[in-house]
Amino acid sequence: MSTQDNLEDAFSGESQANRRYLAFAIQAERDGYPQVARLFRAAAEAETVHAIAHLRVMGGIEDTLKNLETAATGESYEFKEMYPQFLAEARDEGLKPAEFSFKNALAVEEVHFDLFNRAHSALKEGRELADEDIFVCPVCGNTVEGTVPDICPVCHVKGEKYKKIG
Repeated sequence: MSTQDNLEDAFSGESQANRRYLAFAIQAERDGYPQVARLFRAAAEAETVHAIAHLRVMGGIEDTLKNLETAATGESYEFKEMYPQFLAEARDEGLKPAEFSFKNALAVEEVHFDLFNRAHSALKEGRELADEDIFVCPVCGNTVEGTVPDICPVCHVKGEKYKKIG
């Protein structure tokens, strides 16, 4: 293996550790262990530092216009190819929780694709996006700008549950 391969593996591992530790922090909070939750969140932040350093060294962070193109390409692959296949396999295997998870992700990745393309178009026209609040559904990840819907169009959770992103 090459150093580039090692950087890619390290980026993947650190990124996954970040998400895993954040999930563990949520569970620790639910279990009544706020200090353990804080420890998991701190470790998650450290893993983010490592992941970003590896990505930077790999040349994976470019100017914002190129980063938007990269993001849109990734989201396109996910909703056009990856998640439809994963969803079909989960259905074939009768794994309802996986089917639910893949179905939500598939719908939301297309939303992200559209949002990234809109941002890309704005930057190409020499303007920034409008200064609007951005919200994320805590159940399916649906992402909206401006106003939260009364009911999430993807998973049907009440709009009041959406989380404002700072």
